[in-house]
Amino acid sequence: MQHLRSDIELSIIIVSYNTRDVIGVCLDSIAQVDQDKTEIFVVDNASTDGSADFLGQYGAQIHLIANRENKGFAAANNQAIPLCRGRFILFLNPDIEYLPATFGHIISFLDKNPHIGLAGLKTVNPNGSFQESYSRTYPGEQYVTDELSDLKGGLAWVLGASMITRREVIGKVGGFDERFFVYGEEQDLCLRIRRAGYEIGYLDFALVVHLGGQSERTTMVSDVWRKKILAEYLFYYKHYSPQTIKKIVRTQSIQAFFRIMTLKVLLPFIRDQRKKVVKEKLMKYETTYDSIRCFLKEKALSGKASVI
Repeated sequence: MQHLRSDIELSIIIVSYNTRDVIGVCLDSIAQVDQDKTEIFVVDNASTDGSADFLGQYGAQIHLIANRENKGFAAANNQAIPLCRGRFILFLNPDIEYLPATFGHIISFLDKNPHIGLAGLKTVNPNGSFQESYSRTYPGEQYVTDELSDLKGGLAWVLGASMITRREVIGKVGGFDERFFVYGEEQDLCLRIRRAGYEIGYLDFALVVHLGGQSERTTMVSDVWRKKILAEYLFYYKHYSPQTIKKIVRTQSIQAFFRIMTLKVLLPFIRDQRKKVVKEKLMKYETTYDSIRCFLKEKALSGKASVI
């Protein structure tokens, strides 16, 4: 997959998994951007809904990488990054509708702010309501001592569904950490970019519409929650001290255990719609408690349990 053009401003990478019914809207919205200055890579993670065949109709408009297995979000992005020619790389979810009028403003902003290593785009729901797309804190940050000191800028991380970085920056930090299969990868990447001396930005003038959760539509809610918890603990294990991780494990385990007990006692006395809400809370606490135990067991089997 060679690319001879050298005037590319923006490389766009989209990782797809069973999103045939929505990725067309995403690609059509990108097609309105100046084609002489952009290139599009779509990495399909072994979709079973015919996505690869559907994407084939776009021909030379996109560079399609069709995986034979689901490599996860981080690894799929890493496949495309070395092929990018743009000065900037925009990571988009397939359920994003990109508003092309923002293209020139994004490039201009990043050129004027070289201290910004990565930035998130303002994300809204289909009804126009704001979607939380950035954070000033990392998971478990309230338990840390000096692990997050000397970081530049006030933003911690931005939503991975729509974020843009400089090609040299993503190369400098080594791309995504492929241990993060589908959640937590943007938090890890943003922290590593800040540790490399850059700030994280948020482009509130660059608007995208995000459906959200399209790749996980057929996944049980408890399984999605479990993936999120395990990704969070991988983040802790990678970036926090053993002492900090001990505090997090102890606090969250105790909280989950007592809330499980409390909800189980209350559940028989609750009726109507509130019962559904309580059951959902119970599921989340049970999944959290089991996920923590699973994480500890995995580290014990790998001989690394001493860190926590």
